[in-house]
Amino acid sequence: MPSGPPSPPSPVATGLPCWIELGCQDEAAAQRFYGGLFGWQYTTKRDPATPDRRYSIATSGGVQASGLYRASAQSPQGWVPHLAVPHTASAAEWVVHLGGRVTLGPLPIPHRGAILHVIDACGAPLVLWEVPPDWQFATGRPNTFSGADLNTHDGASADHFYCKLFTYSSHQIGDGESMDYAEWMVEHEPVLYRYVMGPEYRRDTPPHWLVYFDVDPVRGSDAAAADALALGGAVVIEPYDTPFGRVAILADPDGSVFAVIDHSRAAETWGSAEVDDPYDD
Repeated sequence: MPSGPPSPPSPVATGLPCWIELGCQDEAAAQRFYGGLFGWQYTTKRDPATPDRRYSIATSGGVQASGLYRASAQSPQGWVPHLAVPHTASAAEWVVHLGGRVTLGPLPIPHRGAILHVIDACGAPLVLWEVPPDWQFATGRPNTFSGADLNTHDGASADHFYCKLFTYSSHQIGDGESMDYAEWMVEHEPVLYRYVMGPEYRRDTPPHWLVYFDVDPVRGSDAAAADALALGGAVVIEPYDTPFGRVAILADPDGSVFAVIDHSRAAETWGSAEVDDPYDD
């Protein structure tokens, strides 16, 4: 027997990135940095899911681009993607069944659907989101979300967890040995990427996400890296060429790592760059 009217259909297909957020220590400093780097404008709302019940939303060109909150000692710091699910309650059961664990929720957020914070089977944080019908998320243009890599030590476990949870198909785009790098696809379209951390990372580096942002080709990744330095951030990996575009790995003043990419500068092969492990203290 139905218990009520059916839920309206989600505007985002299951398994697709529908949001990104930053857990930080200094909200004001983070807003100054990302506002200066990407031109974002911030507004702050009440939110029952954050430690201080505050949540700031960045907009790009008037469209929501990302979230920001002050992380507690127990919550993950850094950038974490949110993936769309039709029902957070059933998603919670699947997460546990597949070897992950639930850390918060399912929790309804006024006017913003329901969220579920989890740790995946490899130990990386993730948020699953049952988004409202009118959801908007800025992507596909300069200064907005471009994609994300899951950096892990266990590619097989990551593939199993995510491909079972979201029915992704996994396709190896590295050689599988010296470079174990896979793309997760929905209907033959890449959705996310998974990288097995190589010798450039310490063995005790925790699994984590690397979120990418598009930069305007007129500006380019090199100029964006210089701007990040001028705003008090750091260049973790100098700009280098990839088949996807020219990439620079950066860090904000809190030390949270992210990437910028200029897709107009795609190369035939992978370039080289001096790499520092951002998780090596």
